[in-house]
Amino acid sequence: MYQRFPGDAAPPQEPASPATVPQSVLRAVQVMYVGLAASLLGIIIDLTTLSSTRSEILKRNPSFTTAQVNTAEHVEVGFLVVGGLIGAALWLWMAQSCKAGKGWARVVSTVFFAIDTVSVLVGATGVQGGGLARFYGFVVWVIGLVAIILLWQRSSSDYFRSPPRY
Repeated sequence: MYQRFPGDAAPPQEPASPATVPQSVLRAVQVMYVGLAASLLGIIIDLTTLSSTRSEILKRNPSFTTAQVNTAEHVEVGFLVVGGLIGAALWLWMAQSCKAGKGWARVVSTVFFAIDTVSVLVGATGVQGGGLARFYGFVVWVIGLVAIILLWQRSSSDYFRSPPRY
């Protein structure tokens, strides 16, 4: 407890108790954890489609030697695994930050969703990926859409506008 300064009329205020997290944010966080799991599962799905990756490399570059095809395939696998791990880490980061009531996290989550929307649209044109990977990208996009809808509900907005929690 602090000693009052002479002439100070108001007693020192206790720190505000943290606001309770509304159901909409809790559900959004749960959905984000599903997105995290989906990203990790996506790595496995990508790795199971390596034969199509190899044939796609050969189709795009018929003059490649066997060594060049192997190198291109290894680079592609590296990008798929690293990309999936980064995606999973972003889901976890945004879930924890949104649950903590950090207003910037809701905005950043929305920006990530917009980037994923562009990625899904590019995938739908057939420029990248195929079959199962394209469908799975759409599933992850739907998970993100649900999370964003929950994060922008009125009760969520009130929570993010309340005083910051530490």
